[in-house]
Amino acid sequence: MKKLLVLAISLTLAAVVTGCASKAGDAEKAAAPVKTKDTITIAWYPNESGADLKDARDELGKVIETATGKKVEHKTTTDYIIAIEAIASGNADLAFMGPQGYIEANAKNKKVQPLVVQSGESGTLDDAVYYSWLNVRKGDEEAYKSGSGFAIDNIAGKKFSFVSNSSTSGFKVPSAAIVSYFSKQDKYKKLTADDLIQGGKDKFFSEVLFGGSHQGAAVNLLTGKADVAAFCDTCVSNYVELSSGTANKAGAVYKIKQGAAEPFNTLIGKEFSLISVTPVLNSPFAVNTSTISAEDQKKLKDVFTSDVVTKNPKILLPKDSKDSGMFKQKSGKEKFLTVEDAWFNPVRELSK
Repeated sequence: MKKLLVLAISLTLAAVVTGCASKAGDAEKAAAPVKTKDTITIAWYPNESGADLKDARDELGKVIETATGKKVEHKTTTDYIIAIEAIASGNADLAFMGPQGYIEANAKNKKVQPLVVQSGESGTLDDAVYYSWLNVRKGDEEAYKSGSGFAIDNIAGKKFSFVSNSSTSGFKVPSAAIVSYFSKQDKYKKLTADDLIQGGKDKFFSEVLFGGSHQGAAVNLLTGKADVAAFCDTCVSNYVELSSGTANKAGAVYKIKQGAAEPFNTLIGKEFSLISVTPVLNSPFAVNTSTISAEDQKKLKDVFTSDVVTKNPKILLPKDSKDSGMFKQKSGKEKFLTVEDAWFNPVRELSK
């Protein structure tokens, strides 16, 4: 959790206070058993809905089917909001979502709770983070140099692409960092995240685009629709390779690798440079506890944190694997760990 202190904003953990039901009817309703279901529906963000990740989705589905004895259906989406609404409404039972999406779903329905997150390289929650990048096309990075490092002053007035306003690393974290950085200047002292959503004359950005996915934001950058784009390391890791510099450090250059799947198949060899990097809490699998019984929730936690998943190379890809996947080993110690709602409070605080 300490890793998040590098954010350009001050985060304060908030105590989570749970009120007790004041009416007997409410208490009875809360204690009512969950109706048994034959099917578990998993909702996926657009980032994980592509055809290139079908095998990874299917493998996880098979593991869940074996553990619970229930059929698994995958609900792929084209919009963050669809996945968030699906888990909040109970149209989906599980969802893999970013911290911000989880927080939005939990705000809509407190029965939505985190199930597990992937650990960090240490095998613990201490470094369970991924990285939000601000990126420019290779060749444009000189405009963002400041001495031997980089600064984001010159992003003002540019064409900018976020992912979705429900994205943690593709909107919430970078927008908070941008506001924190620029609001120290007299010209922008009243700047808010809402000011970053719309572009145009007298706006912070000349134009604002939303890629709909991290892949979409990267495409906006590489095709020249945007001058700067926010997207994360894990969501494009299947399509890019490090060209120069140090991974996840400002100044690193990545390029679209040979054989990259859509939407990068027409952009092979295109390069981009990182000008800012911020760690973000790892994304959870969330569960709607009103549609999944306590018994099945335990089965899900048990199987996610077991060797059945940890040692499954189709789910947690070995670090030298060339296959596409959602979760990759870096140290060999990575695994899934259970986590509580309050673990996401640092991201929740960004909205306050």
